[in-house]
Amino acid sequence: MSSTETDPPVSSEPDGTDPVSTPLLSAERVGVAFSAGFAPGGTSGTARAVDGVDLHVGRGEIIALVGESGCGKTTLARVLLGLERPTEGRVVFEGDALGYRSRDLKRYRRRVQLVQQDPTGSLNPRRSVYESVAEGLRVHRGTTVDEAERVGEALARAGLRPADRFFARYPHELSGGQRQRVVIAGALVLEPEILVADEPVASLDASVRGEILRLLLELRQELGLSALVATHDLGLAWNIADRVAVMYLGRVVELGSVEEVLSEPAHPYTRALLSVLPDAASEEGPVVLSGEPPDPKRVPGGCRFHPRCPILASGEAERAGVAERCRTEDPLILPGGDERRVACHWAAADAEGRLPAAGP
Repeated sequence: MSSTETDPPVSSEPDGTDPVSTPLLSAERVGVAFSAGFAPGGTSGTARAVDGVDLHVGRGEIIALVGESGCGKTTLARVLLGLERPTEGRVVFEGDALGYRSRDLKRYRRRVQLVQQDPTGSLNPRRSVYESVAEGLRVHRGTTVDEAERVGEALARAGLRPADRFFARYPHELSGGQRQRVVIAGALVLEPEILVADEPVASLDASVRGEILRLLLELRQELGLSALVATHDLGLAWNIADRVAVMYLGRVVELGSVEEVLSEPAHPYTRALLSVLPDAASEEGPVVLSGEPPDPKRVPGGCRFHPRCPILASGEAERAGVAERCRTEDPLILPGGDERRVACHWAAADAEGRLPAAGP
């Protein structure tokens, strides 16, 4: 669990930043909008894949970014990697705003590395394990005399030992777990400070998932690595994360420590996601949300979750006196930081001030 106090505003100037209190990586009011052709009625549509996200990742911290498919997790991860440029807001690394010139991005990507979801698709079948791991080293630092040593160290840290036995192998000769370890080694060879992992175990067998999650925790302990792990699996978040950010339709709707969010979920959406886990089953059973997530070109007015909200449908929001606000008033964007926060009118009223409401 991170012990950092609530994060102060981050300055983009190198002078005056505090390396202890300044988050390692931040999204500040990040928005990403895509042109989506023509919407009904003949008007041009704009899909807001990410719609104002504040999120900080501290040094040595693991944050789980959870939500349904299509909620914006992958797009936000791409923005944090510098693969996608935000249409609003900015990415800040060590107190400095990310630049998008080629040399700026090249320098940045040595320190912030991606771990992809599908190890089979991300590894070139015609390249040996050695070539796959060494590729990043050659791109970013040129061929060096200690290349074999660096590749061997990365493979060993990723749990492939003795490393030299894997140098000449090809992806088809490895198991799924071994391929994912090669992908992780390819990120580690550059000695990054943070990993951004997009569904890192989704394609793996259940017997292997725990090994990869344990590896990520070991890397944090041994190397001080930070990580942002995008996943739809709250069970994964429980096992690996310090903090959890729950996304819905491009927004973070609940944020807090893993114990706070998963033991006492405040947002109805988080409760619904958690209710389907076997260990979290209640007498009421799983919460079944009605319908599909709305089209990001047509975000509902008021709280964007209200058309599917079981609290509103059951009358609980009406009894709490917030039903009209749910339908008409958009909860403010949650600020980043370590403090527990929820973007929900009903949760704020139900907590009677114990939870900070949305807003600064």
